[in-house]
Amino acid sequence: MQIENLMQSIAKSLSQAESTRVAIEPIRMRLDENTSNVDFAYAVQDINTQQGLAKGRKLVGRKIGLTSKVVQVQLGVDQPDFGMLFADMAYGDGEAIPFNRFIQPKVEAEIALVLQQDLTQTTHTYADIISATAYALPAIEIVDSRIENWKISLIDTVADNASSAAFVLGSRPVKLDHLDLVNCRMQMHRKDELVSQGEGRACLANPLNAAIWLADEMVRRGRPLLAGDIVLTGALGPMVVVKPDDEFIVNIDGFGTVTALFGK
Repeated sequence: MQIENLMQSIAKSLSQAESTRVAIEPIRMRLDENTSNVDFAYAVQDINTQQGLAKGRKLVGRKIGLTSKVVQVQLGVDQPDFGMLFADMAYGDGEAIPFNRFIQPKVEAEIALVLQQDLTQTTHTYADIISATAYALPAIEIVDSRIENWKISLIDTVADNASSAAFVLGSRPVKLDHLDLVNCRMQMHRKDELVSQGEGRACLANPLNAAIWLADEMVRRGRPLLAGDIVLTGALGPMVVVKPDDEFIVNIDGFGTVTALFGK
């Protein structure tokens, strides 16, 4: 019961930080050897997910984080993490995004998959993911840690919905058979300045690897991916800090462009 109370307390602290836009100290500071683990962190995340659903929020997909091997080494982990995507986190291509919604936002360019079939098997393959994908889109994820100064560990970011805050999808769907998911080049510009670049292979060597991991993990955790879900497969290049009035344009070979436009 004591552990359950701690989960509830941490979930409430993260929820309040998001609503008040005041970051909190790392949650790992409140944990001991019995609670400092990824399952505890996902249980905290799930409390806020369930509370969001109870308030009428609509779950529309998942984001995958920690798909960079360099970042995994930094955090001492050997696999990605995931967070929930809700409908009220979605913005249209070029739609104004209020900067004051966030605490310390950053953006990263990704490939999004939109599913047309449920993924409910214990173990999935490339063929399963390809068959289940209706189309792909270029995407920009806005990440925003509710932890002070982004001083996060794996436990902190998992509990904090994998640091997810909002996302923008491109508006030109493309079938996977028209794409090179490994070699496609990504460039992100802040107005005329190149601020991030990378390739599809930056996401676990192939974004489909990330999607397979997510599909299997969501079945294991009892919340499988379903038809209609959006999957943000992971960053193709370095994150970039957002400032008021910023405009970011992402171009990914074969996918086209997507724009995130921030207000004051």
